Amino acid sequence: MKPYIVGITGGSASGKTFFLNSLTNAFSADELCLVSQDNYYRTLREVPVDENGVHNFDLPQAINHKLYAEHILELREGRAIQQPEYLFNNPLATPNVITFKPAPIIVVEGIFVFYFKEIANLLDLKIFIDAKEHIKLKRRIIRDQMERGYDLTDVLYRWENHVFPTFEQFIKPTKVEADLVIPNNKNFKLGLEVVTSFLRTKL
Repeated sequence: MKPYIVGITGGSASGKTFFLNSLTNAFSADELCLVSQDNYYRTLREVPVDENGVHNFDLPQAINHKLYAEHILELREGRAIQQPEYLFNNPLATPNVITFKPAPIIVVEGIFVFYFKEIANLLDLKIFIDAKEHIKLKRRIIRDQMERGYDLTDVLYRWENHVFPTFEQFIKPTKVEADLVIPNNKNFKLGLEVVTSFLRTKL
């Protein structure tokens, strides 16, 4: 049976990862397969740089979207795929090879999954996780300082010059294409319950 493909997007720090973790925890590995856009970043030498020579990971050109779309098609046809884990271009780390297995529900996520038409056209359900800008900025500061070791100056530079302009130009316009918009200024409990209940009907 053809799998049901769900696309989940939203701005940086809107809460996509937390939502996805909560969603996947409600299903078994045999029921749901999650494929993240993060594992399709191009190598550092292929990522665009801005006028100050800073790599901009928040542009569509930083993503190998054709390979991402090909892998989604492979899963839709019932074939397993393998992809090296993305390690934020850390040259000292050796990536694991992740195996994605076909499942009745396939979830693809990332800030550009609605923007890339090769991917958007494969989606049966489009979900947009939304949050106010000042809330997203606060979350981004906390995340990048605690998890990635960025200092505040670097976080704010990337937000002002990369993250926010990308959201306005590439991500926010795709919100109108969403079948469901889930506000996540405080929590997404009700939205998660709705999505989980609906996806269970597809098993």
